[in-house]
Amino acid sequence: MTQTKHDVVVIGAGLSGLRAAQLLADEFDVCVLEARDRVGGRAMAHTFANGDTVDVGGQWVGPGQDRLYTLIEAEGRSVYPLHDDGDRLMLNRGRLSRYTGTIPKLAPHVLANVHLMMSGFDALAAQIDPVSPWLHPKAALWDSMTVAEWMRRKAWSRDAFDLFAVGIGAVFAAEPHEISLLHGLFYARAGTSLDNLVSTTGGAQQDRVHGDMAGLARGIADGLGERVRLSSAVRTIRWTDEGVELDTATGSLAARRAILALPPNQAMRIDWDPVLPAAKSGLWLRMPPGACIKCVAQYDTPFWRDSGLAGQAVAPQLDVRVTFDNTEAGKSAGQLLGFIEGDQARLWATRDPQERRAAVLEAFAGCYGEQALHPIDYVDQDWTSEVWSRGCYAALMGPGVWTGHGAHLRTPLGPVHMAGTETASQYYGYFEGALEAAERAVSEVRAALENG
Repeated sequence: MTQTKHDVVVIGAGLSGLRAAQLLADEFDVCVLEARDRVGGRAMAHTFANGDTVDVGGQWVGPGQDRLYTLIEAEGRSVYPLHDDGDRLMLNRGRLSRYTGTIPKLAPHVLANVHLMMSGFDALAAQIDPVSPWLHPKAALWDSMTVAEWMRRKAWSRDAFDLFAVGIGAVFAAEPHEISLLHGLFYARAGTSLDNLVSTTGGAQQDRVHGDMAGLARGIADGLGERVRLSSAVRTIRWTDEGVELDTATGSLAARRAILALPPNQAMRIDWDPVLPAAKSGLWLRMPPGACIKCVAQYDTPFWRDSGLAGQAVAPQLDVRVTFDNTEAGKSAGQLLGFIEGDQARLWATRDPQERRAAVLEAFAGCYGEQALHPIDYVDQDWTSEVWSRGCYAALMGPGVWTGHGAHLRTPLGPVHMAGTETASQYYGYFEGALEAAERAVSEVRAALENG
């Protein structure tokens, strides 16, 4: 195969890789390699039969995510707020109740306990430096226990534990026992606070993008043109201090510098020559992704609004534990969005899709009534089975990973620089984090090329 030569090759055409290429394209010869037949990575859209589109990957942007807001505007797109008017619902042990605010109505002692758990968690998170969480004086202690262990120490009742677990699942797409306390605190601090990450208006779920988040990625790729090569999975990376050579499904390339914008589990699929240093491979092997199935039912109208409901529900005992009104502003058809996460996502990934659809609609009906059983269309995206992600939302760190390997998270491998949201210190796991990581990697590459 003919080898092409470039200044920089970017591996991965998610938002992090695309943004890195966009920032470099005016100064350097850049090539972007993407294994899929589409761009966007964990931003992905589906088109319903009526022509409406929906994000079946990441979709939200909120206050503090300034890079993402700026990019949305620069690409000629606009945002609209998630529907947040009306009462919310909680279905707990068969009892359906309405409430307002972030925390559902429960017994006073349970509400007090949940409030103390949330404020206590965020007080610890506020102490973390998200650039180097392993340097905190209590890092070894916090990294030796799971979030579940901390919850068991702080929860006074099963209801308080279960409700806090719903929040953990919604943020991490994982079970509390899968995450070290240090990782949980880092993640919350990187996203301002856990309270911010579970909130809608004023929080991380405040806004959506007209034309879907995947459309934002497509717009950036269109601007890059032929620099983006699809269906070009990287099979081998050979690197020295002088540069890199890459073998892909569509050809061989050489470059002075490379930017790796892949989640760790996908970086491990590449054959590295020389073999990866133990510090880097040890880290990546200990960073599995979360598990999530995103489910959207489309209806003639957002009928729940007629009953004064916001479309947001919490159901700790159901397979779908949180729902949102996912209706796009200006569209007549309504959408209910639900997530299956963690252990339940891994279970339902093995089941028949039609059986899964029926279970999701039953969960929706448990909150919104019989009408929820009759959508005009339906889609779900099982991210555990998506071949080039194999999980979502982001990589997790269990006990011992941050303190044992965290210092190597962002360090380059010779001329190969690290991007992707899993290397972010701000909004790790979010598109904002993907953009922050892109900027850092670009700064490193630009300095290396200008000095070399």
